[in-house]
Amino acid sequence: MKKRWISWWITNCFWAMLFVLGTIMVWTRKVDGAGAIQTPEVKLISFVVLVLAFVIPLVIQSVWLVVNVRTSK
Repeated sequence: MKKRWISWWITNCFWAMLFVLGTIMVWTRKVDGAGAIQTPEVKLISFVVLVLAFVIPLVIQSVWLVVNVRTSK
């Protein structure tokens, strides 16, 4: 494997672990940092915000994947 593929996989693993840890934190907490009680609806809104925050790294990783595929041919 070339260096750019290895770095792509390492970066993807980092973002995946960060997303999983953020999801676990959102769904298991009872009270948020401001002291508001977390209802299922509020947890869902927090999860949607987390997903939207991870759209930017997803787009960057997708572009990086396309570049890697085209340059490795």
